[in-house]
Amino acid sequence: MKQRDQAYDAFVQHLLDGRLAPGSFVTQRELVAVTGLPLGAVREMIPRLEADGLITTLPQRGLQVAAVDLRLVHEAFQLREIIETAAVAHFARTAPAGLVAAHRAAHDRISTAARDGVTEALIAEAQGTDWGFHDAIVAHLGNGLVSEIHRVNLIRIRVIMQSRVALSPEVLPPAFAEHAAILAAVEDRDPDAAAAALRRHLETSRRRALGLETGRDADRREAPASLAIDGREASASLNSASLNKEGREAPSRRTA
Repeated sequence: MKQRDQAYDAFVQHLLDGRLAPGSFVTQRELVAVTGLPLGAVREMIPRLEADGLITTLPQRGLQVAAVDLRLVHEAFQLREIIETAAVAHFARTAPAGLVAAHRAAHDRISTAARDGVTEALIAEAQGTDWGFHDAIVAHLGNGLVSEIHRVNLIRIRVIMQSRVALSPEVLPPAFAEHAAILAAVEDRDPDAAAAALRRHLETSRRRALGLETGRDADRREAPASLAIDGREASASLNSASLNKEGREAPSRRTA
């Protein structure tokens, strides 16, 4: 890998880790320290960062890391919906059963563990499972141009979610309930239902990013304690209202 590509990857990783704050100003010398690569490599990566909208050169002010504002939130989520709804419909029609089953198993594992309490380690695993599911849906298109556009847009989305609302004990249950609905539609090979479920999921994520909805709000609005689809319980559906203060599943209030 060329040094300019290594520098680009290092910059993106620092951005996603929160070590480079959105909207902050940096010098080329600081980027040398951040990336651990020579000044020449840093200078060569800057045009690529500018083309991807991750950094802006401002006259007499220097280099500014992309800021998170309302326009970015709206545009990034709109682009994400365009790409992912088309991709999930294709995924529902053509994804191998083994691939779908692997994602279902990963989600079920998170859901089962969450019933005993949502820990920091579980949140980290859930975040990887979350992003991995979305990445797999788009990758299954097999379209390099779309994948590259999606890759750059997901960097923006992840920075938005990191700076506005990260996956948390409150957000995890409804988010995974939404994923459960998408997976159920994919398992039923219903592309329209899969696209509709994904749109609902992205709209909830967008509202969270805008501060319009908390995890509990989404939980009440979107995620029943047991998400039944065609009589089948989606085990990845979690409801934070069903967890007691210790994070364990509370007894059902329904009578027999």
